[in-house]
Amino acid sequence: MASHAAALLAFSLLTLWTSPALGDANDAEDCCLSVAQRPIPGYLVRAYRYLLLKDGCRVPAVVFTTMRGHQLCSPPDQPWVGRIIRRLQRNSAKGKYYSS
Repeated sequence: MASHAAALLAFSLLTLWTSPALGDANDAEDCCLSVAQRPIPGYLVRAYRYLLLKDGCRVPAVVFTTMRGHQLCSPPDQPWVGRIIRRLQRNSAKGKYYSS
């Protein structure tokens, strides 16, 4: 009886491990649910990354990582977002910051 229960448990775990729905859920964790329209101070930001519709996200966003490691979702089409990205790119060329 115990070996039957162990086999059933192993089969269940294998099914969950290979389930495509589980992979989709993990991808969604990387997406923003909303974006902040209010500008954030550029000096707080150390890195950025894009999360776009083509990546499977419902809300396109630029995710800024602050000096303290917080991640803030911002709208990619706002001028203030572009200014922060350009500053980070300039500083990255100087070897101060990195973007991902």
